[in-house]
Amino acid sequence: MLPTLRQLQYLKLLADHGSFSRAAEAAHVTQPTLSAGIAELERIIGAPVVDRARSGVILTAAGEEATRRARDLLAGAEDLVQASQSAGQPLSGRFRLGVIPTIAPFLLPKALPVMRARFPKLRLFLREDLTSRLITALRSGALDAALIALPYDMTGLEWAHVVDDELLAAVPTGHAMASQINIRPESLDGDELILLEDGHCLRDHVLAACGLTPHRNGQEEAFAATSLPTLVQMVGSGLGVSFVPAMAVEAGLTGQAPVTVRPLDADHPSREVVVAWRAGSSRARDGRLLAETLQAA
Repeated sequence: MLPTLRQLQYLKLLADHGSFSRAAEAAHVTQPTLSAGIAELERIIGAPVVDRARSGVILTAAGEEATRRARDLLAGAEDLVQASQSAGQPLSGRFRLGVIPTIAPFLLPKALPVMRARFPKLRLFLREDLTSRLITALRSGALDAALIALPYDMTGLEWAHVVDDELLAAVPTGHAMASQINIRPESLDGDELILLEDGHCLRDHVLAACGLTPHRNGQEEAFAATSLPTLVQMVGSGLGVSFVPAMAVEAGLTGQAPVTVRPLDADHPSREVVVAWRAGSSRARDGRLLAETLQAA
């Protein structure tokens, strides 16, 4: 006897929510029904998958392995349904797209009207989040594709190029470097460098492209921003200098603050914006078509 998809779904939800009651609520079943499904799954595989503790549910070693495989099987089953529903109709039906916050407000306003006009049967669900969480959602099948920036660890994923997004220096308008045509990253070494908080991939892209380190001279950063708009306001207030992507500048990000942006005198100071999807996904064709549409937006 083999486990059913329903039993595997119960296990996945139990792993995600950490309790039988919350997992049952997410599955829209009663707690006894979900418990019976987990018990039957344990009988089939011949090992307990969870330990019950006061703090909640703890997966056993067998449960961890079963959950990992369950996620893959459920993602494949969902791909089968999606492929059947959208056969012969590119970018139609439900499409779950993740976008990182340093791209979403600058590229999507131009792209979404084009996508609606070109693919009227598309039902787009957007999720804005940090790259690490979007990648996890892609690999688990919770997202169909993600609009992210490289370089990043793309193990188990495929992707299509959208655009190379140049990184620009951002300094207060009265800064000594504001009058220069190009700015060398190392020339800003004496200034307070303001970056996005840890977790934003743009932070790592800036440091790598500009050959900088986050803690210069052994000192902790005095300031870190939670978003690009906040970062620009901090620069405009004279708290330090930073780097911003060209797509954000073109969208008007720096127009509301006394900030001057200049090109960087460095080798390839840019990030690559891509549409990524899980390797082997039935939405690969849609991912490539989406990337082509975004290129033209």
